[in-house]
Parts: sequence; structure tokens; C-alpha cells
Amino acid sequence: MNRWVFGLAVVLGGGLAGATNAADDAGHATHHPMDQAGAAAATPQATRDDRQLVAFPGMLRVHTLSNMRDHLQTLGEIQGALASGAFDKASELAEQRLGMSSLAMHGAHEVAQFMPKGMQDAGTAMHRSASRFALVAKDASATGDLRPALAALSKLNQTCVACHAAYRLQ
Repeated sequence: MNRWVFGLAVVLGGGLAGATNAADDAGHATHHPMDQAGAAAATPQATRDDRQLVAFPGMLRVHTLSNMRDHLQTLGEIQGALASGAFDKASELAEQRLGMSSLAMHGAHEVAQFMPKGMQDAGTAMHRSASRFALVAKDASATGDLRPALAALSKLNQTCVACHAAYRLQ
């Protein structure tokens, strides 16, 4: 079981590394360097960034990008907690820093007014997904079954990816 958890943590961690680049460069297209064959096969469409550009006032943009980096850090801390069997800690991290309980801490009300409706919905979906994960992780502390928690964490991560795939900050 420990090798399986470690392997999964490595796989999930690799996904977060790519997401970290996207959050740090939310205003720019993020592409990984390709080898010669990959570059030759790339189409012009592969280098376009078709995400909807969302304009935030300067300091709110900085604040929002900081929040996104904290979200990524929290996902990493959650993975570490799950890998060490600290399900209650993973649950607490998710709820307090990502879940519905975190909305005031992140200034969600102030930020939402600058977001298009779809981006607002994506943000709400992420926060709700984090709260659902928190409940499932808490259950894992009683059952010892990590699989439902990992499935819920995957759904949480998918909400982040979906938003970053559709929107970028100006």
C-alpha cells in the first residue's frame, strides 16, 4: 500500500508542477519546450492561447495570482498529508484553505465582481469540490480507504484545470 501511495503522490505531484507554471503565468500561454520532432509537428494552433482574457485591476490581479499559488501549495500539502496517512490534516487543509470556509480569507466576493459568470461558476465549483473532498478525507480517517479521497482530490484538481484552460488574467 505504501508504494502505491508514494507512486500516486509522484504522479499527482507531476501534474501540479505543470499547473504551477500555468498559475504563475496566468496571463501568458504556457508551453513546455519540445524536441525537434515535436516542434516540427506542432501546428500554429498549438501555440495560440484561446483562453478568455479577464481584466482585473492591478493589485487585485496580484492578490488573485497569489491566491492561486496558495491553492497549488495547498494541493501539494494535501497530497503530502494523504501520503503520510494524515487524513484529518488533509481534510482541514482542504476546507480551511480551499473549501467554502475559505471564501472570506481569499476575498472571493471582491474578486468575483471582475469575473465573467463562467469563471465565477468555475471558482464556486472548485470551492465546493474542496469541501466535498474534505468530507471524504475525513471519512478515510475512519475507514482507512484512501481511494475515495484520491478520487475526490482528482475531481478537485480537475476543477482547477478546467478554469485555467478557459480563462487567463490580464
